[in-house]
This record gives sequence, structure tokens and C-alpha cells, in this order.
Amino acid sequence: MINRISAISFNTFREAVRDRVLYNLIFFALLLVAAALLFGQISIGIERIVLINLGLTAVSIFGIVIAIFIGIGLVSKEMDKRTLYTVLARPVRRWEFILGKFFGLVGTLVVNTIFMAIGFFAALLYLVHHFQRSDTYLLVAIYFIVLQFVIVTAVALLFSSFSSPLLSAVFAFALYIIGTFAEDLRAFAALAHGPAGWIPTAAAYLVPNFSALNVISSVAHGESVARTLIAYNTGYALLYAAAATSAAALIFEHRNLK
Repeated sequence: MINRISAISFNTFREAVRDRVLYNLIFFALLLVAAALLFGQISIGIERIVLINLGLTAVSIFGIVIAIFIGIGLVSKEMDKRTLYTVLARPVRRWEFILGKFFGLVGTLVVNTIFMAIGFFAALLYLVHHFQRSDTYLLVAIYFIVLQFVIVTAVALLFSSFSSPLLSAVFAFALYIIGTFAEDLRAFAALAHGPAGWIPTAAAYLVPNFSALNVISSVAHGESVARTLIAYNTGYALLYAAAATSAAALIFEHRNLK
């Protein structure tokens, strides 16, 4: 089982790395980091804050775009190429196929994030000439960004298991946007009472809470990140991704592939 999942993950990683869209998005992310460096230099007194906010936001946004655009095609592309039937004709279960695709794309995103993070820290070092002790929390912010990618990958894979690539992209982007305002949605749901509040309350807790995973602004101002928050966000992201991936595997298991 592990060997089959690993083989599918490796093939997914290799195919994603060959995708030209991936390199274009990484290039634009690094370009935006360079632009953040320029804006930081002309922002007297807040150079570091501007660079961190724009640089890490660029890493986050372009990583999300990569996760969605590649994730929505993980199943449909295999079906269009007819390679899915060849894979499933072997002793490979459908849930193993889904799990392998998930790990393959997550691995791709982790590698991409490492390269973009190197570019970001190089720009930061060029601007401030030395690192501060508080800069270690930038690594936590990047770790939270990776956790966002894990959730988005699982969500994109879930939608791609039963929908077309276009609709999957729309659903995934919509869920991401709603998730960035999850805290506001929960506050609004708390104000509603009775049956009228059930729907917003359910929606508030069903959508992924991306706002809790965004600490870019706080670390830019040198604020620390509590260990309890790191543990909570890690557990939350892994559980949400596991639930979404399990749902994708369950749907794909009963999907008619003819």
C-alpha cells in the first residue's frame, strides 16, 4: 500500500514540476517579493514591515493559486489522458490514488515554498543587513502558509473528485475567500439566535478558518506566536485536510468512471 501511494505521489510531483504554469507563478511570486523590496526602500521607517507583509503575502497568494490550479486537474487530467484507467487496472485502490495525488501536490508546494522563502529572506537580508531574534517567527508564518496549502490542496482535490475543472476552481476560490473571513463570519453567526442562526453558524464552522492561519501582520511587527496557537493550527489543518481528503476518496470510490 505504502509503495503504491509513494509511486503515485512521486509521479504527481514529477508531473507538477514539469508544468510551465508552476514556474511562471513562482517567477511572479519572486518578482513581487522584489517589488516589495523596492517599496520597502521608499517607505522610510517601515521598510521591514512593508517587505514582510508584501513578501509573505505574495508567497501565500501564489501558493494558493498553484494549489488550486494544479489540484483541480489532478483527477480530470488523468481521465482525459486515459492514464487513470491504466493505473486503476493495476492493484491500486481508488483511495490510494487520491491519497497519492494529495501527497504529491503537497510535496510540490512545500518545495516551491522553500524556494520562495529563500528569495524572501534574501530580500530581507539585503534590506536590513542582519536578522533579528524576532525573525524566527517569520518561519512560523511561513509554516502556517504551508498549512493553508495543505487545506487548499485537500479542498481542491475534493471538488475535482466530482466536478469539472472550471467549477472546481470556482468552488475552491470561493471557499478560500470565505475562509479568510471565517472569524467575522463566526462573530456574525454568534449574533443570530434561533433557527435563523443555525445556517450561518454551520457555515462558519464548515469553511476552513484561514484567518487563524494568517499571522503575517503580527510577525511583521515583531510580535511572537504562542506555542498553543502553533499546536492548534497544526492539528486543525491536518484534521481538516484529512476530512476533505477522506470525503474526496469516498466520492471518487463511488464515481462512475465510464
